[in-house]
Amino acid sequence: EWLDLIHSGESVLLQRDGEALDALVRGPVTGGNMTSMSTYGQATVEALQTLQLAPGQGYLELGPGPGVSLALAAAITGPRLAAGVERDGHMVAFAQRNLDRLGLGATVVEGDALDGHPAGGAFDRIHSGIGVPCVPPAWVEQLAPGGRLLTTLTTRTPNWLGQLLVTRTEAGAVETVLRGRRRGYRPMLGYRWLDAVTMRPRIKAEPGVPRPTRLAPPPDDAYGFWLAAAYLAPGLVRDFQAETMTIAAPDEDSWAVAGPGEDTVRVHGPRDVWAELEDVHARWVLAGRPDAYRVTVSEGGGPQHVTSGTGLRALTWVLPPLAPVPHQPAAPCPSEHPTEKAL
Repeated sequence: EWLDLIHSGESVLLQRDGEALDALVRGPVTGGNMTSMSTYGQATVEALQTLQLAPGQGYLELGPGPGVSLALAAAITGPRLAAGVERDGHMVAFAQRNLDRLGLGATVVEGDALDGHPAGGAFDRIHSGIGVPCVPPAWVEQLAPGGRLLTTLTTRTPNWLGQLLVTRTEAGAVETVLRGRRRGYRPMLGYRWLDAVTMRPRIKAEPGVPRPTRLAPPPDDAYGFWLAAAYLAPGLVRDFQAETMTIAAPDEDSWAVAGPGEDTVRVHGPRDVWAELEDVHARWVLAGRPDAYRVTVSEGGGPQHVTSGTGLRALTWVLPPLAPVPHQPAAPCPSEHPTEKAL
């Protein structure tokens, strides 16, 4: 049973409402909020490959949860070179106990991962197991020359995410590349996603008024477009359980349902959701259909500007700042959002 779960390609649910893991009772549970998952294996391997982790490098895992990726990293770096910072005290004890059993010489300390390692220092490789709306300044400060940092860029839309790769040159300059992704790590504690689940019955009963459109439903793998839409048409969320492409604006009680056919869309509510997507898509095409963006990340903090390139046709926006993290259980995790890990 355990082997089937581990090799299923799905995340493993571990902790509910911040409970102690040694107090878990075998059997089904109901209610509560998931506060930790273990990332499925392929995502962990891909992250470590992107970081180009090698023996002898200092490695920092931010939000390691049960410590699976930290254990794999420690097996590569060697003993006493891999460390993690975890907010949940129960998870710290659980992860450290397992790491000690493996004899990897890796350590986990309790603290706020957004502040980096509490002891400071510089690390050659930094991996974040939590999604953030922008790059925390402390992470950049702790990135050594020649170092690489990888994190999920979370947006208010669960499936319109990004992956940020931050590198520091040997001369000390910081360079950041952002790419759209369908999947990513769960966002930081207290971050609220948009959700169209409660709107489903109304959308099904009244899909909207049909009108012609010049935009056929964009493909799911147009990640660069969907990422841009999360910022340039904010407040929208897609219902992936709908039979046809359905985009909703919950705060404005509006939605758009594609079809019938590729040249028709049905719209409802005061906000013309599809018109905004038409506009963003046209701008994205004029910008050269970018799938990667550059982000300006300064050493001392400040606004982080995103651009697809130079010139008047480039897509640009500013990432929202970090908000204070409340000391409370995480929000419920909608099971249909294909994310990788909750903290």
